[in-house]
Amino acid sequence: MPDTFSMLLFEGFSNLCLANAVEPLRAANTLARTELYRWNFLSLDDAPVRSSSGLPVQATQLSSLLSGSHLFVMPSYGYEALAAPATARALRASARRYDALVGLDTGAYLLAHAGLLDGRRATCHWDTLGQAAEAFPEVEFTEDRFVVDGNRISCGGASTTLELMLELIERRHGAALSLEVAALFMYGERPPDLDPQRLIPTHRTVKAAAALMRRHVEVPLGITALAAELNLTRRALELAFQAHAGMSPGALYRSIRLGEARRRLEQTRESVSEVALRSGYRDATAMARAFKAEFGITPSAARLARKTQGT
Repeated sequence: MPDTFSMLLFEGFSNLCLANAVEPLRAANTLARTELYRWNFLSLDDAPVRSSSGLPVQATQLSSLLSGSHLFVMPSYGYEALAAPATARALRASARRYDALVGLDTGAYLLAHAGLLDGRRATCHWDTLGQAAEAFPEVEFTEDRFVVDGNRISCGGASTTLELMLELIERRHGAALSLEVAALFMYGERPPDLDPQRLIPTHRTVKAAAALMRRHVEVPLGITALAAELNLTRRALELAFQAHAGMSPGALYRSIRLGEARRRLEQTRESVSEVALRSGYRDATAMARAFKAEFGITPSAARLARKTQGT
């Protein structure tokens, strides 16, 4: 059963924040080739909501939905005026219907005002962090980019929303899918800064490696060369993957390349041989063997299945 993520929008919400919340879910569905997530757009009433740049979104009234997985509270500017009794009542009622509440941008401010973060750790947009900490001393506000404290989740803004969504995808569906989504959006494209004294690879190292893999599908890099691009030894990169992804770099690279092969088979008229070349395989037979091991069907069967679905 797909998880339902509800986006509760307030007048003046951030387009970028909304896109960074929804697009990773869409990408996860695309890469997994199944509906892992559904999403909807809500407001406190049923009137259209306009973003800070004027984009209108037709939203459903919050009270009309009976339940869901995650409710994302998404104000931006004007959050102080939104911290009103009616908003607090609506959020407290929602806390009984949703598995988790998520404050995006200044959303944690509204959750704290409703008393829904008491005794919890949280973060919000750093421009308002000090104000929030003073207004709600019962909440432990921190400068973390995002915070997951049980079923209360928060992040600091548009760019950190993408990081949070990747974390939620990983927790629900594993590191491989999360890394493929990150690579699709070229997240982590630049090599991370490493501690010059210790040179300890981190989770960011793995994301940077995944982004490089996405860039080098047709002419794959060797794992040693990939590590060198990140100023690491091969062993250090392998240890980073084991620690932060539970797989080898080669396993993720193979998954990314075969995912590209399947996309081409389903969306283009390229021959199987051409698809193999575009996916980094010089031998179509080798690609076909790897494809069947990954997906349980042959390349030809995958293409036929998509044609059948489209008729």
